[in-house]
Amino acid sequence: MTDPRYRIDVSVATQYLPAQSQPEQNRFVFAYTVTIENKGQLPAQLLSRHWIITNGDGQVQEVRGDGVVGEQPLIAPGQRHVYTSGTLMETRVGSMQGSYAMLAEDGCEFEAVIAPFRLAVPGALH
Repeated sequence: MTDPRYRIDVSVATQYLPAQSQPEQNRFVFAYTVTIENKGQLPAQLLSRHWIITNGDGQVQEVRGDGVVGEQPLIAPGQRHVYTSGTLMETRVGSMQGSYAMLAEDGCEFEAVIAPFRLAVPGALH
């Protein structure tokens, strides 16, 4: 059971960027827009991120860092923070998942899970 004071929902929309990609060189660029919604009872600040990026060949890359796109947003209950970032893959299909380290107003640190999502060049999946 999750503590209702600390509930962050994360959703992701992805987009393939053909203008920035070079398929002949196995360079596939994807943008992803993340919506982080505070459905808990306390304001919470996003401190850091942890991404696990897996390409179509099963190669895994982990990325850790402070905040998201240079920010450590404080998200009030009922509010959301939306940002767009991107990643480069060497395959036409891959996936990402991870988590955000959050700090609630009461000093409790908790994790917001980012469920796995797929990155795919249109037409790459049948």
